[in-house]
Amino acid sequence: MVDFKSIETFLWVVTLGSFGGAARKLNTTQPAISQRIAQLESEIGVKLLQRDSRTVMPTPSGRQMMQYAEKLIALRSEMLAAVMDRSAMRGSLRLGVSETIVHTWLPQLIERVASTHPNLSLEVEVDITPNLRARLLAQEIDLAFCLGPLSFPNVRNRVLCDYPISFVASPMLGLGDRVLTVHDLAQFAIITFARKTQPYEIVRSLFNRPDLPHTRLHASASLGTVIRMATDGLGVAVIPTAIVERELAEGQLCLLSTDLHVPTLTFAASWLASPDTFAAELVADVAAKLAQGEDDLAGSQRGISAATVARPESQALR
Repeated sequence: MVDFKSIETFLWVVTLGSFGGAARKLNTTQPAISQRIAQLESEIGVKLLQRDSRTVMPTPSGRQMMQYAEKLIALRSEMLAAVMDRSAMRGSLRLGVSETIVHTWLPQLIERVASTHPNLSLEVEVDITPNLRARLLAQEIDLAFCLGPLSFPNVRNRVLCDYPISFVASPMLGLGDRVLTVHDLAQFAIITFARKTQPYEIVRSLFNRPDLPHTRLHASASLGTVIRMATDGLGVAVIPTAIVERELAEGQLCLLSTDLHVPTLTFAASWLASPDTFAAELVADVAAKLAQGEDDLAGSQRGISAATVARPESQALR
């Protein structure tokens, strides 16, 4: 008799285009995936997959089977959403996160998920938005918290939060007592986000002008490194205000007044549309409530704030 696990395995082999990808998705081995597919083909008496050296493609019978498999998996997700005790959810979710989120409410999210869904594991990877976008589309992660929303037909998005960008510097630079022009700022090194990111390109465009002297632009994938360089007086940092609340409050950094404007950064939760997105949508919902201050574990009630999140100073997060 055809079992549900075999149908789910078939769906992910076709969706991901390989036995190895399905094995990683289902947290099992490639031989186990091959065995399940062989058993499924034996039980229904038709060949479902055509394999070559690089990819796996469904046969005509496989394409017909896929239509029913998608319906079954979607119906299972709908059923679980309606009747399941969510604390009993099991498995793992591959979560990709922009580092700005790491410095703000990611610890609260991990705590919240551990409290309400103790059997759901989060495999967290930190990277810049272009890399997270590519990994999501390649189905190497299940959910991404990054600059967005992402505009792809098969991607679902939920806006999480907005972060204003500020110019900050150490008081030792003596810049906090006046309105600074772009010419004033161009006299100092500018420290900001990693290359190939949207914020970096925006900052670069502000100082890429023929009437300005050559501006040193220091880029880093580690916001912890950016903050440290700024507090050490090595230049002016252009970063989200929310991640330097502690340094501003303690006087290690000061907020600069300038005639420049950097657009607010909008972060979104993004996941691929598929029949089985229950866990991704659930975690995205928890994240949205935390990011917007609607969760009962957020903020002062749990004694956690963006200003007290431990920051990695010694190495870049990627």
